Amino acid sequence: MTPLSLWRRLERATRPVHPVTERVLAERWAALPPGVRTDQQVLGRHAVGCEGTHGVFPKCNLTCSPCYHSKDANKVRVDGAHTVAQVAAQMDLLARVRGPRAHTQLIGGEVSLLDPDDHAAALRVMREHGREPMSMTHGDFDDAYLRALALDEHGARRFRRLSFAAHFDSLVRGRTGIPRPRNEIELNAFRATFVQMFHDLRRDHGVRSYLAHNMTITPSNLDQIPDVVADVSAMGFAMLSFQPAAHVGDERRWTGGDYRSVGIDDVWDRLESGLGQRVAWQALQFGDPRCNRSAIGLRVDGRWVPLLDPDDVADRQARDRTLDHFGGVNFGGTPPHLLALKVLRVLVHHPRDATVALAWARRLVTRAGGLRRVWASWRHGDVTPMTYVVHDFMDAADVAPAWQLMQTGQVATDPQVRATQERLSACTYAMAHPETGELVPACVQHSVLDPDENEGLRRLLPLTVLESGPRPT
Repeated sequence: MTPLSLWRRLERATRPVHPVTERVLAERWAALPPGVRTDQQVLGRHAVGCEGTHGVFPKCNLTCSPCYHSKDANKVRVDGAHTVAQVAAQMDLLARVRGPRAHTQLIGGEVSLLDPDDHAAALRVMREHGREPMSMTHGDFDDAYLRALALDEHGARRFRRLSFAAHFDSLVRGRTGIPRPRNEIELNAFRATFVQMFHDLRRDHGVRSYLAHNMTITPSNLDQIPDVVADVSAMGFAMLSFQPAAHVGDERRWTGGDYRSVGIDDVWDRLESGLGQRVAWQALQFGDPRCNRSAIGLRVDGRWVPLLDPDDVADRQARDRTLDHFGGVNFGGTPPHLLALKVLRVLVHHPRDATVALAWARRLVTRAGGLRRVWASWRHGDVTPMTYVVHDFMDAADVAPAWQLMQTGQVATDPQVRATQERLSACTYAMAHPETGELVPACVQHSVLDPDENEGLRRLLPLTVLESGPRPT
């Protein structure tokens, strides 16, 4: 290799933003509705959004009321070869359309119904396509399954890190040890056991983890959110996510309960009540604020501290400089030595950013109680990341007509349908259809496409496989 070719290779490797990423971010920003192209918007400036799989393993072995799955989902056999092949096809399209890096959920029915080797194979395929995978689970699997996933047959680790989002709430029936929880507090021991499995895995084998906690909200558990937030925030999860129930999925699971509408403000008020403080979310926005609220911060000695204070002018200016100058930089998937060079190349053109970053760090430490408190908490392991999220999904009855008009390029005249179109256009969560080359918002997938897709999968992957051959006489 000549010195010139080596230099060119180094230049490409340390380029702050991949050229494809630059293109897809610009396209994403241009496609956003004007109302969400704000200073705090992350889509199109730093990220293209999250992604998820579909049709890869629809079956689940627990029962939820309500349930987002279509009526045929549990009639589809879990088949590892099908899962890995479909994940590969979907990841290929996502990488080609949305660029070389994204966070992607391995989601369907229950991921732990996959054989651990097939689960691991799917995660490897996702990583090979530049995706940071997160396995979506109800959390009702044991330590043996986790270790079979994380380690190979020789006991060597397959992955340096695993990410899981575990769904725990009192609306789920059939969980081992507590088939019919009466309230959210009864689930705390099971939540803690789930986290402990990952702590033990890291202790024994050095496999790190990122754990999120998901919870569906209806009027029956809305007022239990403060207790959940107060208890679960200290368990070791790095994210607590709440989803007001949207009317999607199997109608049989939408009977016999109280499913009045729960709004995003209702959930957020109780989140703040549980923490005993304001949880400011306005500094950063992912997509449409009617769909998503995210508050990113740290827990320091048991108290939540926001990374950015939306009321602080200097914090807002630091955010703007970061998105303008570092937007699109791959912080999470770049080796440290290359990331340092990428950051250095940005600072060469924007040297004042270093001063701005130091000033922001001082403000963050001050918000956390001062340097002495932060240092003492750090030494005791009491400084941990914590993000609080609410995703307010849309009802199928609203999504279907809005999507039908969008497919023909029509803007609805009805205000409610037009609002749904705006939210779909700003969706942060995409799913890929390699057979058509199309990416669709997750609400469209679950509301419009899942029923027909799962009906087809039921025929392709029936629960009972009949062997061909001569009939006995």
